[in-house]
Amino acid sequence: MHKSLLKEIVLEQEKDRLDIDTGIPRDALSVVSRHASLPHAVVVSGVRRCGKSTLLNQVISGLYNPVREPAAKPKASSNGVYYLNFEDERLVDFNVEDFNHLYEVFLELYGDKKVFFFDEVQNVPKWEVFVRRMQGKGCKFFITGSNASLLSRELGTKLTGRNVTVELFPFSFMEFLFFKGFHLSENSLSLTAERAAIKKHFAEYLNHGGMPEYLKYQDATILKRVYEDILYRDIVARHGIKQVKPLRELGLYLLSNIGGTFSYNNLKKILGLGSMNTIKSYADFMENSYLIFLISRFSYSLKQQFVSVKKIYCIDNGLAEAVAFQFSKNKGKFLENLVFLELRRKFPEIYYYKTTNNLEVDFLIKSGKNDLKLIQVADNLDNEKIRQRELNALIKAMDELKLKTALILTEDTEEEIALEGKVVTVKPIYKWLLGGGGLEF
Repeated sequence: MHKSLLKEIVLEQEKDRLDIDTGIPRDALSVVSRHASLPHAVVVSGVRRCGKSTLLNQVISGLYNPVREPAAKPKASSNGVYYLNFEDERLVDFNVEDFNHLYEVFLELYGDKKVFFFDEVQNVPKWEVFVRRMQGKGCKFFITGSNASLLSRELGTKLTGRNVTVELFPFSFMEFLFFKGFHLSENSLSLTAERAAIKKHFAEYLNHGGMPEYLKYQDATILKRVYEDILYRDIVARHGIKQVKPLRELGLYLLSNIGGTFSYNNLKKILGLGSMNTIKSYADFMENSYLIFLISRFSYSLKQQFVSVKKIYCIDNGLAEAVAFQFSKNKGKFLENLVFLELRRKFPEIYYYKTTNNLEVDFLIKSGKNDLKLIQVADNLDNEKIRQRELNALIKAMDELKLKTALILTEDTEEEIALEGKVVTVKPIYKWLLGGGGLEF
């Protein structure tokens, strides 16, 4: 690429970035900041439009260009860093050889700096070669990407042991409250008016999710555009898919069935595709793009986990609501999806559990070699039939796994149930989320 065009892009992007509000502090900001002093590249991965670029701006503002006047609106600056967003369509032909031209442009514009911020760098094949070379010269890199598989593959080739990865999700419930201007006090859950306000915000969060741009403008076309960009830019274009219709049908099916189970063989029949491998590849592409998550049935046999029927979850309730085909809203599945997302933020090993008599527990979390926790999600326990169904599944699973405690998360029920020498804690999801979404029960 010609240096004059690169210079134009760098200057325009810097001007645009300076005008962008740095937004609310993200929970991940402290994690990324902790890694700033390391020589490793810090890689922030996550779904499109979840706030990765904003997070980079917050890092720049807080660490490399701190605001000296408290009253001033915090703005980022390239005074101490180099920045480029590779999503710019003018960079579509940028390749690994152009990095040297880019570096020359940075030097001419800003002088010799040691910190690089690259947004969506995965769009450039072999980007890791340049990063590794500059790391050898003592440079620090902050990188974002929206494809987990591509990033991990490229990081594994040249940057093994020289990178740390941080996943960014849409707003957590705590971040959502902050975005809405609601600030928790020590007694918020004990005060009737504040608790009512929290529950009202939770009802909105349940349906609208946590995608920052959508929450700002309340326009569902924003979420539909995110979905289209994932399908066409992250999957179709990147993997050279010719037949787009089956991919769209699969995406619609999966987002319309969050919390449900499926097998690749059954999906092949439903969608009329000739190859089960095609279905699996398409689902993998969607998972690598952070659109969906698939979890397996828990088993001590890895082979059984691999071949088990999978459960489906989506990166954001609002996105699923905007895209999915639903005759009526299923609050229970949206509650379950919220719980999954909070667990996924913290724990890498999440499964569902089926008892020997085929009763299902929504989540089994493996947080240590032999440390297992069971969590069931229900809209409420007011209906005696539903109450018994949820408890029977938990008690049977606890017997089989030799556990003494378990958790049921509901929309608003709170109690503690002692049964057959076991204790089942029942807690509202909004309280669980505000308490850290952990496994202490």
